[in-house]
Amino acid sequence: MDPSVNYFLNGFNEEKYIELLKEVIIGKHRPEEVALMDVDAPNQKTAIDFFVTQKLLGIKILALEDIKKAGKQLFYEEDGQQIQLKRIYNRLIFDEVADNTEIFKNSFDPREELDVEWVTHPNWFYRISKYTMPFLKSEFVPETRFLNEVKMIPGDLENYVLKPLFSFAGMGVIIDVTETDIINIKDPENWILQRKVNYEPAVQAPDGGVKAEIRMMYLWPDGGEPQLCINLARLSRGKMIGVRYNADFDWVGGTIGFMEE
Repeated sequence: MDPSVNYFLNGFNEEKYIELLKEVIIGKHRPEEVALMDVDAPNQKTAIDFFVTQKLLGIKILALEDIKKAGKQLFYEEDGQQIQLKRIYNRLIFDEVADNTEIFKNSFDPREELDVEWVTHPNWFYRISKYTMPFLKSEFVPETRFLNEVKMIPGDLENYVLKPLFSFAGMGVIIDVTETDIINIKDPENWILQRKVNYEPAVQAPDGGVKAEIRMMYLWPDGGEPQLCINLARLSRGKMIGVRYNADFDWVGGTIGFMEE
């Protein structure tokens, strides 16, 4: 690549980035006292990212049921030894277990008071996600309203998308919204009506245009400020960005953007 471009941002390079990543995820603990946790981590679509994180940081990858509770402390077993978890790099989203909270009985309930540090706590999903959108007013933020606050259904619904507040990976999103869809929502306070963003297929693949979304990725150390480090580019040909909507297309998926330094 041309030396004038880089995928790291804000003065970061690979060494500085991994150093901060360790500070954020491992903190003051030993790597074996820290785990990346998901419901069934090895079988997630993002498992490759988990394995690379494990290789870089030396932490464990644990499914929820690999973790047991004793009092307020959490443990996992390795080579017949019980090792206390001091810090969890959380990848669990409660929507994944909303219909199966019995799973907590075989492990632990993250909502309980526990002697463990979180990066980040599962509750953050409810604070930092689509819930913030209606409060942001900017030319760079699509018009977004809580559905229960929509007094009159727009006449141009083809320009809107209906989203459940606390879903993930695009699940439950209604792209081609009808008035009937809106009327049938039983809990409108948990939905948003958002003006569509039309992605231009600006990236040229050998067989046509591809849409791109570039996400700015920050690391936020304890007691510090969020730091812009790197980016993630997602390529799409489906109606939405994301793996499940691009399963039958080529030249899609995750990549990275090189930018002028």
